[in-house]
Amino acid sequence: MGVVDSFLSYVTWWNGQTVNTRIWTARNGQKVGEDGQGNIFYRSKDGKRRWVIYNGEVEASRISPEWHGWLHHTYDAPPTEAPLPHKAWEKPHKENLTGTPLAYAPPGSIRRPEPEPRRDYEAWQPE
Repeated sequence: MGVVDSFLSYVTWWNGQTVNTRIWTARNGQKVGEDGQGNIFYRSKDGKRRWVIYNGEVEASRISPEWHGWLHHTYDAPPTEAPLPHKAWEKPHKENLTGTPLAYAPPGSIRRPEPEPRRDYEAWQPE
């Protein structure tokens, strides 16, 4: 992380936690757990507020369903205390890749390096 990135992380929320968030978390937060991506989850000492400090890009879809449910008070106990049962057919959580180079592009998409020719229609040609 360069000097500019380090400075930006102190004054802009989209580059991580700001100075106020760091101070508030240190004074009022109790660490509850950490997920596989390194995001750290906290709750207030009275247990009423819950929040996450992202490891890297601040993107809500990077939060797994278990932690999302805990953050939004769907579950009282965090996944570290009461993990949710998983079915054998469930796939691991994946963040939303829309708008990134890793987003899905169908075979005929111009976003593919070598798009396949379109076969679902015939182009109109003037007479």
